[in-house]
Amino acid sequence: MDKEDDFQISEILFKYVPWWPLFVLLLIVSLSCAFVYLRYTVPVYEISANILIKDERKGLDESSLLESLDMFGSKKIVENEIEVLKSRSLVRQVVNNLMLYAPIYEQGRVTDVSAYRRSPVKLELKHPEDVNEIEKVNFTYDSTNARVIINKHAFPLNEWGSFNGDTVRFISNPYYSPPDEKKPLFFSLINLKKSVGGLTEKIEIAAVSKQATVISLKIKDEIQVRGENILNELIRAYNRAAIEDKNLLASNTLAFVEERLRGVTEELGEVESSVEKFKTTKGIVDISRQGQIFLESVEESDRKVSEINMQIAVLDQVEKSVLSKTDNSGIVPSTVGVNDPLLNQLLETLYQLQLQYERLRKTTAENNPILVSVQDQIQIIKPRILENIRNNRNSLVAGRNNLNTNSNRYSSLLRNIPQNERELLDISRQQGIKNNIYTFLLQKREETALSFASTVADSRIVDPAEASLLPTSPKRGLVYLVAIVAAFGLGMAIVYAKELLNQNILFRSEIEKSVKWPIIGEIAYTDTSEKIVVTEGKRNVIAEQFRQLRTSLDYLGINETKKKILFTSSISGEGKSFIAANMAMSLCLTGKKVMLIELDLRKPKLSPLFNVKPGVTGITNFLIGKVGVSDIIQTTKVNPNLDFIPSGPIPPNPSELILSDRMKELLQYLQGAYDYVLIDTAPVAPVTDAHILSKFCDATLYIVRHGYTPKIHVKRLEENNKIRGLKNVAIIFNGLKGRGFGKYGYGYGYGYGYGYGYGSES
Repeated sequence: MDKEDDFQISEILFKYVPWWPLFVLLLIVSLSCAFVYLRYTVPVYEISANILIKDERKGLDESSLLESLDMFGSKKIVENEIEVLKSRSLVRQVVNNLMLYAPIYEQGRVTDVSAYRRSPVKLELKHPEDVNEIEKVNFTYDSTNARVIINKHAFPLNEWGSFNGDTVRFISNPYYSPPDEKKPLFFSLINLKKSVGGLTEKIEIAAVSKQATVISLKIKDEIQVRGENILNELIRAYNRAAIEDKNLLASNTLAFVEERLRGVTEELGEVESSVEKFKTTKGIVDISRQGQIFLESVEESDRKVSEINMQIAVLDQVEKSVLSKTDNSGIVPSTVGVNDPLLNQLLETLYQLQLQYERLRKTTAENNPILVSVQDQIQIIKPRILENIRNNRNSLVAGRNNLNTNSNRYSSLLRNIPQNERELLDISRQQGIKNNIYTFLLQKREETALSFASTVADSRIVDPAEASLLPTSPKRGLVYLVAIVAAFGLGMAIVYAKELLNQNILFRSEIEKSVKWPIIGEIAYTDTSEKIVVTEGKRNVIAEQFRQLRTSLDYLGINETKKKILFTSSISGEGKSFIAANMAMSLCLTGKKVMLIELDLRKPKLSPLFNVKPGVTGITNFLIGKVGVSDIIQTTKVNPNLDFIPSGPIPPNPSELILSDRMKELLQYLQGAYDYVLIDTAPVAPVTDAHILSKFCDATLYIVRHGYTPKIHVKRLEENNKIRGLKNVAIIFNGLKGRGFGKYGYGYGYGYGYGYGYGSES
């Protein structure tokens, strides 16, 4: 740390240390306020939870076994899932399930606190969306009879009743923890939308990073258990919604397969009955080898034709489903049997868009740009699906026509086979086709049912909700630190403002900035009744200050030949008479012969100091020519080396008398008769006496009084001195007082100086 830093620290310390009682008082008040704030402020805890989302863009996939079981699983986008978690529909479920629309409070002496764990019961509404709001309802709990008493009306637990136009019931609180001191309880009923809106604002949901698929959920709550329950219930509601979406798709697909299976079962039963009846009637047991070969060829063609017909039927069903989805709210059925990857991809995309549309519609307005964009994408992809269906249908029809041609060719060959055998082959061929279709549908039904039963959510809980051990607010250390800083800051501001707004001179530095005249001495303030403080044998501080001032006269060139010193100031009351009298006494103590002249002819103050009665013969009488020099000189009793010339009667024209030749004669005489001649004259601001006398003197001591002399007068000193010059000027800083409550004063102007209880007001 360099000298400049040391100086700045010293300046700050000496500027504010004298005011230490003020800082102590403010510190006590501030710490008391902090204590009261901490005493009655309910601590708030932070509760957090993390869940993992399967995001298709970030490569998070399940094993192939799980994927095979979850046929209808869909990949999620983290940003979309964050909006879903923030949705009012999920938060509404949390509010309803935890009954947050009916909070219960514990009445305190100063503030009311939540009784989430201190209330033995919870309040449930049958229709919370239509609740009639009420601010405060006092109640008591009768544990003996298990009932709640409100205004002498009893509500048994777990039974619905009517209150304030709502259907309510009280249930046991599973989180109840008996308090040490039982206090009155009351509950409030809040509009469901307000409860949902308030809770939505409290929950913070965000991805932990741009690369991760983990979502962080946070909430700040006064009750740790309540905060944990809110986040856990929100996660459960989110997972339930995801599973319901999957189950809805699986249910629609299963219903479609079941419908097809019933039709094929009936057709297969009819074919089997025909075979049995034909064989019984015709007595046919076996078919010839040639007929068998033709039959297999025709059967293969017919099987393929049936598969094509089934695919065409599926395409018709899909086309019908797509064309009927005008509100974007349905589920696209599965394309069972159609092996077109492009069509499956388009349908999967349509399904994802419709699912996304449904999710967004729950969380955003109808005219939201994102919702409109998803709806436009749905309208764009539907024509592509329909075009693909038409192309597939045309291809299947062409293939079916080709197969029919081949089948007809083989059928013509079979005409050579006995008619009975040919009829049997026809019936057997239909039986095989229906049996294959039946087996295929059974397989698809089992796969769909298995996927339905194994549906899981597309998220995993990484960390369940857990509250912090320590409250996040208020932080005791920080509150006390702020209180301490505020106390010191306010104290410094008060001190700074007090001194900044003062229009009078307080610091030596203020004088030094305004004028270039030297400051040759500082005199401390005193409230003593004694005006002559420099006497023989006194060794107090103020006497020492006058001795230092006496030594400083050499700096002004005062010597055996230059001995006339003028004392003046800006305005009356700055202590020039006090300084002149005690300066004269200080010079007398060195054995020098000193003359003190009272030339303030308007408001003389020296005479009372030397017990001279007003109106005695003085310098006024001499200047008008009525008396001689010897008639006005008086020997003082305070010191034999000190003579005094009083002002005499107050004349009507002081300035003109001072300009007379007799004034010059008097000063010339005194210069030869005395070692020092000290002249106390009037202030320079109201009159010009000092400027007149200054040219006859060898030095001018200008008095500036601390806390009394206006700054404006000091700032104009040099400017005025250029016009009405004072000769060989030096400044004495008088009446320095201690700053604040300490003994450090304003001397030197840098925040420290003298202040020992002495000084002058005269």
